[in-house]
Amino acid sequence: MTALTIWANPFLTASAEELLVRSTAGHHLLFAQKSEHVLDVGTLDPHLLQAEIVFGQPDPDGIIQSEKLRWLQISSAGYARYDTEEIRDALKKRSAIMTNSSRVFDEPCAEHLMAWLLADARELYPSYENQRGPHGWPQNDLRQNVRLLADQTVLIVGYGAIGRRLTELLAPYRIRVIGYRRTPQTGSDTRVVGPADLASALGEADHVINILPDSTGTRGFFSDERLRQIKAGARYYSIGRGTTTDQDALEKHLKSRRIFAAYLDVTDPEPLPPDHALWSTPNCYITPHTGGGHFNESDRIVGHFVENLRRYEQGHQLINRVF
Repeated sequence: MTALTIWANPFLTASAEELLVRSTAGHHLLFAQKSEHVLDVGTLDPHLLQAEIVFGQPDPDGIIQSEKLRWLQISSAGYARYDTEEIRDALKKRSAIMTNSSRVFDEPCAEHLMAWLLADARELYPSYENQRGPHGWPQNDLRQNVRLLADQTVLIVGYGAIGRRLTELLAPYRIRVIGYRRTPQTGSDTRVVGPADLASALGEADHVINILPDSTGTRGFFSDERLRQIKAGARYYSIGRGTTTDQDALEKHLKSRRIFAAYLDVTDPEPLPPDHALWSTPNCYITPHTGGGHFNESDRIVGHFVENLRRYEQGHQLINRVF
């Protein structure tokens, strides 16, 4: 295949950068200035306009301006900043395609959720708070509050690859899983509901898991009204994007104990300001957007790109195509 120009700016470790250089031999690889955060965009790099392939978190204006671009691979699962009419039109005009890196993050996000579900069931957070604070021995109280996952119901809102993997992890616990998709798909062993049945599913679930991406249709999805539809005493988990939750309403429902606990890996904004009320809201537990993280994350992001590059070279369908 003719040598292609590849522009890249993903946040990479040294080993992942070496892997990218080694795996793109035969092509022209252009590195942008090294970013300091996994989702950093930075300013428009004119070298991007020379590339047929772009990999990372490019400036959206560069994607619109580029006349040579044929394939864009985003180094994250989320792609809200690129899901615009202008970018869609620009890619369509050039018969270019866009892929993301969602397959890299399915497993770690599912394991993160699994850890939360088990920590909640086994009262690990209250035990840790007791160790940090009064050093009491609340054995009887904690034992009475500990629950089994078996026979509980989990509703996964945004039932995609992460939800399917979590369903697999939950299988040994004999837990009931309901999925929600805007357009339910057939052929699944899991019960998947659509918008018409969401309210009843929210009232049925002991655990409501929000894996929705950020988009114009999902911002504020878990509004005060929808949070109120959740079964009293249920737990709420958010690992998609913080913009999908009305945080003021969530705080209110946590303080009233209508929602018993919330586990948040994503917030709006990020980072969450140190004086934000959610940090001190009772039974609100926050991880700083680490749900998709793992020690070899960069290597796997590059590995996913390289696999798609080989497919691109051979004219095969790419993995995680968005549009």
